[in-house]
Amino acid sequence: MANSFFQHLSTEFQLPLQNPVLVFCVVLFIILLAPLILRQFKVPGVIGLIISGVIVGPHALNLLEKNSAVDLFSTIGLLYIMFIAGLELDMDEFRKHRNKSLWFGLFTFAIPLAIGYPACRYLLGFSEGASFLTAIMFSTHTLVAYPIVSKFGIGRQQAVAVAVGGTILTDTAVLLVFAVLMGAETGGLTQEFWIRLSTSMAIFLLFMFAVLPRIARWFFSRLESEKTSHYIFVLAAVFFAAFLAQVAGVEPIIGAFVAGLALNRLIPASSVLMNRLEFVGNALFIPFFLISVGMVVDVRVLTRGTDALVVAGVLTVVALVGKWLAAFTTQMVFRYNSAQRQLIFGLSSAHAAATLAIILVGYKAGIIDEAILNGTIILILITSLVASFATEAAARRIVRTGEVDVQPGAVAEPVRERILIPCAEPASVPPLLDLATLLRTHQKPQPITLVTVVENDDRATQRAQRMQRLLSDQARYAAGSDLPVNTVVTIDNNVAGGIIRTAKETGSNVILLGWSDRVTLLERLFGPKTDTLLRNYHQLVLVTRITRPLPAHRRLLLVCPPLAEREPGFVQWVDKVQRMAKELGLRSEVLAEPTTHDALLAVLAGQRSTFAPVLVPLEEDVELEDRLARHAQPNDLVVLVSARPRSISHQIALDQLPRRLDKQFQELSLIMVYPATEALPEDILELT
Repeated sequence: MANSFFQHLSTEFQLPLQNPVLVFCVVLFIILLAPLILRQFKVPGVIGLIISGVIVGPHALNLLEKNSAVDLFSTIGLLYIMFIAGLELDMDEFRKHRNKSLWFGLFTFAIPLAIGYPACRYLLGFSEGASFLTAIMFSTHTLVAYPIVSKFGIGRQQAVAVAVGGTILTDTAVLLVFAVLMGAETGGLTQEFWIRLSTSMAIFLLFMFAVLPRIARWFFSRLESEKTSHYIFVLAAVFFAAFLAQVAGVEPIIGAFVAGLALNRLIPASSVLMNRLEFVGNALFIPFFLISVGMVVDVRVLTRGTDALVVAGVLTVVALVGKWLAAFTTQMVFRYNSAQRQLIFGLSSAHAAATLAIILVGYKAGIIDEAILNGTIILILITSLVASFATEAAARRIVRTGEVDVQPGAVAEPVRERILIPCAEPASVPPLLDLATLLRTHQKPQPITLVTVVENDDRATQRAQRMQRLLSDQARYAAGSDLPVNTVVTIDNNVAGGIIRTAKETGSNVILLGWSDRVTLLERLFGPKTDTLLRNYHQLVLVTRITRPLPAHRRLLLVCPPLAEREPGFVQWVDKVQRMAKELGLRSEVLAEPTTHDALLAVLAGQRSTFAPVLVPLEEDVELEDRLARHAQPNDLVVLVSARPRSISHQIALDQLPRRLDKQFQELSLIMVYPATEALPEDILELT
């Protein structure tokens, strides 16, 4: 019996491992341990995973083989990288610098091609077909180092936007040229080929940018509370887009990237869904892809004579020099600093997925020989290592020197900003938490406080215990987006007094309130209790009624009273509004006087914000409700700046606005802003 046991054990551990449970276990241990071990030697985690793939791959210890399961997870990881890159791309920044991305795409496509062809043709003596195929391989690259950018939080830096935009442009150009080249080699470069390629691409882009966002918006609106369904829907959309791209005649990675662009505005960067997408990708799928890249590398080719070494060395040097020259040219043209140049070079110098696909297809078609294939495999390893080291070094320099394009609003950002959310009904808390994630500062973020005030009577203790359990459930919801939340249940004779006391005890400088569609709750909120709150609490107060999921809004309509720019809290609420508009990707208009609009733009310019609302001048002698009726649309998020009595911008008409707006605009999402009437203390305000 013992012999049968050991025989069974030896069968299970026969190399390469075949048991899917054991294979998955080995991969998980690699994902867990490789970055931790190599971190001690200052080696980036990305490189650790690639080297681990080399060691356990079929060309070294032969623990794992490239089977269908590994290929599946590897493909998912690659598509995930491209999707996250498209999703994290700052669309306003990309649109602002799209010409720079276009030029960088041209540089990183043409320069490696220009130096690669003569090097292969005349230095290595390849045939014309092999030289051209290898040269276009130099032009492509894979965002292997992008997880490093995400880790350092510089995904919205201008150089990253230019590099990512240039990546998709050059990869698209390379893959289209490759498709044409293969068509020419097989004799299929006919009029029918061109018609089929152009038509399929047009249909693909039309579906991705016209149909998919509408379906996603409808799905998110109908299943607002089904967060798991949101994740599955997005994942399905990514893979369907990758499949459509393949049908259209380009690589699936193009489809995944385009899916990220199409869903960019519907998935805010601070949302629970975005957090889950990044978490699953960074924890499992992307590391799987990096390990699979290492498994392709066969270091034994270096022992097969000097020819293999020469080919591998020349290909690697030409690939790196071409990408460095493209980054250097971009730096010179757009006057970037050395850290930005190095970041662009790091992101664009790794050759992996598309490179391997091109070379393998060329090898199977007989255009290139085994020497080029082996040299390319070594090139993949070296360029991936160089890209990771260069990207991490550049990211550290950018973060250390403060060159990163900080989140908008950093000019007057409270270092210890604390948001307080009073809640009478715990079920209404999730929308407020979603809004709070968009509004809160990303620099030294503080926990958000949920507070419920229980009326002081004989059953106060029992009700307080029940409310504490309910609030704990809401805190677990917030944990899905890594949002730290503290819960407070306090007993007081006066609700407003309990809220104000808790705000003082927690040092809160923003209160976020919500109201229901029910008249009774609205009357309770905008009756004496809210008046007491506004009269005795002098920091920023936001009163919200969100009627649809936040990403479903199309435009932010900001309404400012005259002299709003004179309030002490002007810069603070401008920061919150523009942060919200930027996170949701909303085009913006402002109903205000020209002086207020000019002051608004001046604050935004000082904050280096791309948020620039278009001015819609206020009509004279027209009631506010009539102005909103003329300009507001069903998909608008209306932000109405009000004022407390006796403040500079206060008008008597503002006092009754909540009741009137609730009656006339029941389906409209509204946020009432009551600016701070006292400047924030200097010890919690940091000017950068």
